[in-house]
Amino acid sequence: MEFDSNKAIYIQIADNICERILKGEFAQGDRIPSVREWGAIIGVNPNTVARSYELLTERGAIYNRRGIGYFVTSDAGEKILDIDRKHFLEEELPAILQRASLLGINLKEYIE
Repeated sequence: MEFDSNKAIYIQIADNICERILKGEFAQGDRIPSVREWGAIIGVNPNTVARSYELLTERGAIYNRRGIGYFVTSDAGEKILDIDRKHFLEEELPAILQRASLLGINLKEYIE
């Protein structure tokens, strides 16, 4: 996994796991790799992966079964899409629209 220096690594790891859930690589009810396993796979400190898992747990995408591991929730895809849509509409799209306006780009021409 390649990391972007402009974004916290734990967030990038969480985003990557969310992407894998949306693609079906991790289906609902699936056990995902342990913190240590995932850290070894992508070459990061397990504490960083643990922070990612905490974030995903807070978002309701995964849950922990003590002593067994982390699993994908039954509605993880829906929750991830809701969060991603909200982020896009509130943060990314306004920035795109502002940039297009500054460049004199009429987005209506591209949409149609």
